[in-house]
Amino acid sequence: MSHSIDPVALTHSLIAAPSISPATGNVFDVLEAALIPLGFTVERFIDGIEPDGPVENLLAVREGKGPVHFGFAGHLDVVPPGVGWTSDAFAPEIRSDLLYGRGAVDMKGAIASFVAAAAATPTEAGTISLIITGDEEGPATFGTRALMEHMEGRGVRPDMIVVGEPTSVNRLGDMVKIGRRGSVNIWIDVPGTQGHVAYPHLADNPIPKLVKILAAIDAVSLDAGTDWFQPSNIEFTDIEVGNGATNVIPASARARLSIRFNDQHRGADLVAMVERLAHDVEPRAKVLGKISGEAFLTPPGELSGLVAEAIHAETDLTPEMSTTGGTSDARFLHILCPVVEFGLTNATMHKLDEAVAVDDLHKLAAIYRGILMRAFL
Repeated sequence: MSHSIDPVALTHSLIAAPSISPATGNVFDVLEAALIPLGFTVERFIDGIEPDGPVENLLAVREGKGPVHFGFAGHLDVVPPGVGWTSDAFAPEIRSDLLYGRGAVDMKGAIASFVAAAAATPTEAGTISLIITGDEEGPATFGTRALMEHMEGRGVRPDMIVVGEPTSVNRLGDMVKIGRRGSVNIWIDVPGTQGHVAYPHLADNPIPKLVKILAAIDAVSLDAGTDWFQPSNIEFTDIEVGNGATNVIPASARARLSIRFNDQHRGADLVAMVERLAHDVEPRAKVLGKISGEAFLTPPGELSGLVAEAIHAETDLTPEMSTTGGTSDARFLHILCPVVEFGLTNATMHKLDEAVAVDDLHKLAAIYRGILMRAFL
């Protein structure tokens, strides 16, 4: 028996299931209920403990007769709605041909559109899998990486993956992401000796040392960019002393910086660079780095080509291939197979009154189906 899925109705139901990151429970029930009648085998598991968990993940696979295995990856968790919505963020509402609700574009609408596309794709065409996490907006400690471990244990490995992030800028289909820059956050803690400002010889002020360290880091030019990536950039995001007294030299001074880097660098090398610059000024300085993801690139080829063809067939647009923006779970998935990102327009993601055009949900479902059929040819 064939089943059809209305992407607008499914998006509506997913939005109505609140799923602030990390997500578990009802929102996964909604998705599973849509997938089971389509012939998918659905596996759900919960991983992790507080503060980064628990997180629910879902792997759904529909075996096909064709040799190609196509994967779609996405997340059901959303950021908190904030205060000031015109209507309840989790009570979806259509006004002036726009569907409002938290997660409408990032990215419950894309998930619903892909399910609709899968429903319209013959089961014999090829194997389809959905790789869906409840933790992409948060630390992602127990999200897609846990799913990948689960997939390895089950022998599930797609030949290509589309991640449904909202990549479009002005119109649906105007941009596809073929890579992302890496991201690392680094904390620097410079020790000193507390003392009275009138007796500086009895103290050791850490602030001038921290200033010298930050000046040395600020003088670094990492690169000039590449054919596909913009230049890497170092940004200072916090300086902290916490000294409430005007006559006390503090015992320590701290700073935090964030580096977004292209594929000329590795996160560990950048942490080591900062550590070296800090120790040149103060050997006792402590440097801690946390790498959120490495830079990756899926060079233009078969996957990006068939995505572009499907977009053009529905919109008459030729999408720009880009690596701009922040990180996504593609930073993990790219080690499995070629990965690109494509989804709805991103103008309202993470904002008050997040909304998606109803017509875009239908168009995106048609584009996703076009991608599937081209992949299975």
